[in-house]
Amino acid sequence: MAHGEQYMVVVNDELQYATVLASWPVPRGWRAAGPTGTAQECASQVDVLWTDMRPLSLRRAMAEGTPAREER
Repeated sequence: MAHGEQYMVVVNDELQYATVLASWPVPRGWRAAGPTGTAQECASQVDVLWTDMRPLSLRRAMAEGTPAREER
């Protein structure tokens, strides 16, 4: 990791978060989720934002009392 590199937090439709280099294009299926910063700043932001590691579809299925769809 080079000194001074900027990162960004990204999120997908399942509300799963990640950090990527800000100089990279946002990966397909993801969108920017806040300002850029150092790797540590972005990791801290992910810790605040991503409090439930379950994918959104699983959380919804559990709330509705229906089984989650199996991926094949």
